[in-house]
Order: sequence, then structure tokens, then C-alpha cells
Amino acid sequence: MKNYESLVDALPDVKRRGYTEDFEVVHDGLFCRALDLRFQPAEFTVDEIYRFEENSDPDDNSILYLISSSNGVKGFLLDAYGTYAENMSFEMAKKLRQYYVW
Repeated sequence: MKNYESLVDALPDVKRRGYTEDFEVVHDGLFCRALDLRFQPAEFTVDEIYRFEENSDPDDNSILYLISSSNGVKGFLLDAYGTYAENMSFEMAKKLRQYYVW
């Protein structure tokens, strides 16, 4: 696993590594707008996770998940420390939280 100084450093590198799609959380899974695909929790794996904390502004704290789907789509999910928590199902919360580094 790589060590990134900031999210700005991480995003270009993870895209070069093949994690090109931008995922977003929907209630019961992930959605890739560019490909118009939805993935249930059982259909994807979190390959790597990176946590970024900005000392100057706590609102800039974020988590970057690198994700592979069961059909080969690779991308990333950017979460600003629990932004999606209220909108996701228990199964989704459980899936992402198992990788969360406290």
C-alpha cells in the first residue's frame, strides 16, 4: 500500500493504477454514474483505504476507498468522514466500516 501526503497527491496516482471510475454511495450500494452501473455490497471489494486529515481545516478530512467490482470495474469512493452514513443501508455501512481505520 502506498503512502500519500494528501488527497491531491493520491487521486492522480490511483487513476494511473486503474482505479478510474468515480463511485458514489446510494442507499443499498454503490453507483457509477459514468457507466450507469449499481453494485450491491456483495458485488464489490475495498482493495485499499487511505485517510487524510488536514490540520488547518477539519472539514477537509476525508477517506479514499479503492474499490474493485465483481465484474472488473475499478474505481474510488471519496467520503468526507461519514458524509454518507445517514443515507446508506446497514449492509453498506457494515461493508465500508469493516475497512475503516480509526
